[in-house]
Amino acid sequence: MSQNVMVTGAGKAVGLGFNLVLRYLEAGDTVVATIRKPCPELEELKEKYGEKLIILTMDIGSTPSVEQAASELGEKLDHLDLIINNAVSVSPDCDKGFFDANLDYIARTVDITAVGAMRVIKAFYGLLKKSEMTALIMNISSEAGSISKCYRTNMIDYGMAKAALNMATMNLVNTFKDDRSINIFCVHPGWIRTDGREDNPAPLSSYEAAGILQDLFEKKRNDFTGHRFITNENEDYPF
Repeated sequence: MSQNVMVTGAGKAVGLGFNLVLRYLEAGDTVVATIRKPCPELEELKEKYGEKLIILTMDIGSTPSVEQAASELGEKLDHLDLIINNAVSVSPDCDKGFFDANLDYIARTVDITAVGAMRVIKAFYGLLKKSEMTALIMNISSEAGSISKCYRTNMIDYGMAKAALNMATMNLVNTFKDDRSINIFCVHPGWIRTDGREDNPAPLSSYEAAGILQDLFEKKRNDFTGHRFITNENEDYPF
């Protein structure tokens, strides 16, 4: 059964978001790809897939922008079956440790990555509720967002943002607990070559990772009792 899927942060051709868009288009679904700025590769996909691909400009750091995008999409689609919150922000000092990093960068990273996902869910909730299947929200997190497994002294902003996204996910699990029409998880997507470089030691290309996640999401759609933070291999991961 085909579905309507929205993927945020899809404007980088070698990135996970773009490749999730591609995977779902290849499966015959209607896909909404959200971007902040034009992406030539998405325009090429648009030429190939036509009305099956909707490119939506949206800044998830801005509530008015997200609400405007939701209004625009509501004129094109009558429902959404899956939202994949993939958009993320990383500061210029992400690789620096505590004493060298500019801590003022952290707030924006958290705002985009965690609060941004909540803005999207809130604005597009009405379209999710109109799904004829269990509507699914998948927040792309990271093992870096696990507090109990933290081992790094760098990636402070990224780790804090993903931990905040995990907390947001659990808050929404509680919010939706009596509503079996919507399900939500946060997912560590695996170690991925999101920079597209062949010399990157990560074992998965973005396209390979997207395929694994695509299968996983359907397995989890109607799982209302499992752990809410999972890996791409469907294993529980500690918060």
